[in-house]
Amino acid sequence: MNTQKLLNLALEGIDNLGYHLDQFGVTGKVNRHNIAAFLAAEQKHLEGEWDSLQAKFGRRRSQVEQLTHGLESRAESLIAPVLERVNSFRAKS
Repeated sequence: MNTQKLLNLALEGIDNLGYHLDQFGVTGKVNRHNIAAFLAAEQKHLEGEWDSLQAKFGRRRSQVEQLTHGLESRAESLIAPVLERVNSFRAKS
C-alpha cells in the first residue's frame, strides 16, 4: 500500500470519527482541517525549540573556546620562561 492511500485512509477515518462525534453532540472540532492546523502549530513550536537549543549550544561552545584560549595563553606565558632557561642550559652544555 502506498503512502497516498494510507494518508487518504487516515483522513477518511478522522472525518468519520468527527462525523460520529458530531452526531452524538460531543464536538464539531474533530476534522482533518483542525488536526492539520494543530500539527502545523506543533511543528513550528518544535522548530522554535530546536533553534533555541542550537543557540544555547552555540553560546556554550563559544564560552568553552574562550576558556581554552585563555588557558592556552596563560600556560604559554608560564611555560615560556622555563623553556628559555632549559634552552640556555642546553646551549651552555
